[in-house]
Amino acid sequence: MTSFDRDTLDKLPITRDILNLMTQIAEHRGKQMLYARQIPRLLDTLRHHAVIQSTESSNRLEGITISARRLESIMKEKSPPNDRSEAEIAGYRDVLRTIHDSHSYMLVRSNTIQQLHRDMMVYVDTSRGGKWKSVDNVIEGTLPSGDRWIRFVPTPPWQTPDAMENLCREFDIARDLGKLPDVILIAIFILDFLCIHPFPDGNGRMARLLTLLLLYQGGYTVGRYISLEKIVEDTKEQYYDTLFRSSQGWHDGKQDVLPWVEYFLTVILRAYRRFEERVADVDPTQKRGYKQRRVREVIQGFVADFRIADVEERCPGVSRATVTKMLSDLSKNGLIECVERGRNAKWVKVLPK
Repeated sequence: MTSFDRDTLDKLPITRDILNLMTQIAEHRGKQMLYARQIPRLLDTLRHHAVIQSTESSNRLEGITISARRLESIMKEKSPPNDRSEAEIAGYRDVLRTIHDSHSYMLVRSNTIQQLHRDMMVYVDTSRGGKWKSVDNVIEGTLPSGDRWIRFVPTPPWQTPDAMENLCREFDIARDLGKLPDVILIAIFILDFLCIHPFPDGNGRMARLLTLLLLYQGGYTVGRYISLEKIVEDTKEQYYDTLFRSSQGWHDGKQDVLPWVEYFLTVILRAYRRFEERVADVDPTQKRGYKQRRVREVIQGFVADFRIADVEERCPGVSRATVTKMLSDLSKNGLIECVERGRNAKWVKVLPK
């Protein structure tokens, strides 16, 4: 069973909330692409911190923790892991770097997923790394009393290889058809992966690594600079709740994927917003007066007439009010001239006499 059944996808309602999330993600995604061209050194700093935070948060969600000093040492590969927790951290670190460096060349196939799991477990258990589960596993929750309860019973071991092959194949078909945005298909893929729960250990961490891989391949690269894993950790109650709600009825094809899809999109949108906040916090060019100087520099670079939208496109993070004020000031000083007024006003630089 997968959620990529034709009837399931064809009947999936694109709610107003989902449409709003998609619109906002698209806007922030465009800004990030501009930042990548304008401030590459800053992005190197964000990327370094994101790798560390992603490794720490994804493992901490599974109860795997080590000291800050040892985390730094393991991440910089200054020393080999000393115990199982450090081995789990080192494996996640390696796979995360592989995805960052080689995502463009990685096909989403069951054997690729097995290889990534093998690499993640290489310091822990080479006998089980990369191998599908051989015994039944269940997804449990913990009640306030401390008692455990079964949240979901995944696909049985004997069906797991075929289930994973089918999931990857159906995902490719759905992506090629293009009826739904890639980011929604990715959310559904991760939901199904977690419902199959194909490995004896490390399924949650693998799901988060696969999320990054698929988002990168779909052009959503914010996870390179902002830790999606940290956002999931910060919202783990919502993570587990929506996953539980969307997994109910999955074996019978009666699941409602919308709660999980909306949560998934919310995580991505939060990452883009956090990215812009970090840029403003860290970038020294965001100091007082920079935005006005940036608008002036952009206008000076135009060789033909331009509109306000042209300036805004080249000045992510600068409000329209700031752009409008700068146009007014430059016009008063005789440096630019408005040649077409109204809603689509055009401006030109005034050439020196």
